[in-house]
Amino acid sequence: MDPNYVTALKRRCSPTDTNSTVQMDPGSFVDFDSDYYTIVRKRRGLFQTDAALLNNNETRSYVLLHSSSSGQSSFFRDFAASMVKMGQIGVLTGSAGEIRTVCSVVN
Repeated sequence: MDPNYVTALKRRCSPTDTNSTVQMDPGSFVDFDSDYYTIVRKRRGLFQTDAALLNNNETRSYVLLHSSSSGQSSFFRDFAASMVKMGQIGVLTGSAGEIRTVCSVVN
């Protein structure tokens, strides 16, 4: 992680602070865009999974593409394709599925 970003996060949240929030997409959190990839490229992702994208040649290339000036249009194309695929996932209904009251625990 970018050391300057770590310092800024530490100023914002102490280790015992349980009330502060930090934007996962600072500067662009109200817009739907490809800025997340620019943040990951700069090593300012909040999660290990963000950083891990840079550890693999294929996902690193994907991050670099979408963080470039031409990446915005390819991001929207990829997002649209993924939404079509997700729309084809069978949804469990009735007694075949459940809505969890706590996501990590089966009702």
